[in-house]
Amino acid sequence: MRIALSQFTTGPDPEKNLRLVEEWTRRAADAGARVVVFPEASMACFGTPLAPLAEPLDGPWADGVRRIAHATGTVVVAGMFTPATGGRVANTLLATGPGVEASYDKIHLYDAFGYLESDTVAAGSGTTVVDVDGVRLGLATCYDVRFPELFRAHADAGAAATLLAASWGAGPGKREQWELLVRARALDATVWLAAVGQADPGTGPGPAPTGIGHSRVVGPDGTVRHALGAEPELLVADLDVDEVPAVRRRISVLANRRPEVWR
Repeated sequence: MRIALSQFTTGPDPEKNLRLVEEWTRRAADAGARVVVFPEASMACFGTPLAPLAEPLDGPWADGVRRIAHATGTVVVAGMFTPATGGRVANTLLATGPGVEASYDKIHLYDAFGYLESDTVAAGSGTTVVDVDGVRLGLATCYDVRFPELFRAHADAGAAATLLAASWGAGPGKREQWELLVRARALDATVWLAAVGQADPGTGPGPAPTGIGHSRVVGPDGTVRHALGAEPELLVADLDVDEVPAVRRRISVLANRRPEVWR
């Protein structure tokens, strides 16, 4: 399966960001990608008041993504914000395209490094996998990468890969953590891990997570197969789904689990 990771930088204007989604999706489709993955907060960057911008999954921004996906014959995965209770929003991944329509609300909220995502965002409560051309793909968002259970749940649901969308916060040691965690989660679950973050906007660390770039594709054995730097760039990669069962025969971490010990 050929996928594309769209490492770009969004601003506070959803309409302008939707035009970027269209531009990058067309570039990915021209390169033969079947799935095009955009970062968390593709609809509007963090640091923007989110509640006034949030739209339902049948709203104009999501419908715009659907039109782009169907016009290009791709499945597009993009981060947006949908209304939630109590004046908060859900940090949502929309996955849409021919034969695919699903969403995932980020489960683990970024209450860390001096930032409280839970002040404005409500946590999701369930996992999501989608099927594209017979290949099952799990969805995850940013801070989720620190929690192995989600990625193992994708594997248990039959996923060959997890698509991870992020707006990773900058700061001392944060790039190293990102690179380590992405590799670890691929190896924990023996899945392909396609991790796309917002490109580095060049503004330096701040209270709201923006992006550091360094998107990457990691194989089910934990090895980095493709990697980007900090700047905006499109990464196109072919995932060999047959590699997943081959790795699982050698690295039997899923089969060797003993969940009863931890109950």
